Amino acid sequence: MTHAEILTIGTELLLGEIVDTNTRMIAIALRKNGYDLFRTGTVGDNPERIAASVSDALERSEILITAGGLGPTVDDVSREGVALGLNLELEFREDLWEQIVERFKAFGREPTENNRRQATVPVGSIGIENPVGTAPGFIVELDGKAVIALPGVPAELEYLLQHEVLPYLRTRLETPAVIKSRTVRTAGIGESWLDERIQDLERMTNPTVGLAAHPGRVDIRITAKAATEYEADEMLWGVEATLQQRLGNGIYGTDDETLEFAAMAQIRKAGWRLASVESGTDGALERALSEFEEVFAGGEILPDRIAVDELDQALKRIQDELEAAAGLSLRVVTSEENVEIRARFHSPDGDWELDRSFGGAAPNAARFAISLALDAVRRGIENP
Repeated sequence: MTHAEILTIGTELLLGEIVDTNTRMIAIALRKNGYDLFRTGTVGDNPERIAASVSDALERSEILITAGGLGPTVDDVSREGVALGLNLELEFREDLWEQIVERFKAFGREPTENNRRQATVPVGSIGIENPVGTAPGFIVELDGKAVIALPGVPAELEYLLQHEVLPYLRTRLETPAVIKSRTVRTAGIGESWLDERIQDLERMTNPTVGLAAHPGRVDIRITAKAATEYEADEMLWGVEATLQQRLGNGIYGTDDETLEFAAMAQIRKAGWRLASVESGTDGALERALSEFEEVFAGGEILPDRIAVDELDQALKRIQDELEAAAGLSLRVVTSEENVEIRARFHSPDGDWELDRSFGGAAPNAARFAISLALDAVRRGIENP
């Protein structure tokens, strides 16, 4: 199995001044192409620390992809750091300089003297031409391993990753395994409850199973590594079948399917249209349902802490006005000590009520309440 690591370089990343989107971009590309991502890290603009990170990474992995620090300024020191970590000298490359000059000509400009730094790379490097920017990347091959240095501008990195790096990896290194993932989405069941029922699955090493909690929802991510796509799919489906057996209608979908979609699919299947009223949610329920124009007739946002009888009257009124067979009301009252959630669903097949109260402040109370309400809609229509 070929292992890979990612090292993002830049003091601004360490200080939290900019968000690191490059690690995610590279990680997704590696996973989709079957490379096992072993570790990610961030280091500031310091040659010695970059060097230590490079040498440490190559002790563990066959591929190291760095992002950032290839610009023309004195604090762009990735070239020096990589060279130091590999015990190599730097050399000025005329071919890379010509590429830089041509790029500047295309912009109607002339490069300055400090741009010559961008044509300086570790001795023996494979240059990576950058047709969408001015900073070339480079690859250093050493003892069957590779350090791939890319610019940190996300658009440039993405282009070089897809058009240069991945083709290089496919031709130069061991053919990777197939890595495939599937996300099983659940609602109405807590993370702790879920963990108790699938601990044996979470202990597996291939496929792996992990949990990610969100307000009112928990995702189960399954990842399989295999020699072929068919074998990986078989492994994924086997675990998913076990989850379906254990969790039943606690599962509302997979991958890109949302709880909103699952609930509104049941409304559509019943042949109804839905109207809503809400209080204390800042309109979050209406925003969540607005894309389902075929079945969502519309909603109304009411004042915070509205009396429950006024809320019920408002729901009846808007259902009549919009000629909606189904109606959903949601009221959330929050304080520093307590959160109260009240939901009511009315339909031709019957009504249901949901009341929850729990202590403590809840910054995600509205999202949690919407998850509870939509899951109850989904389950109630599935099993009236």
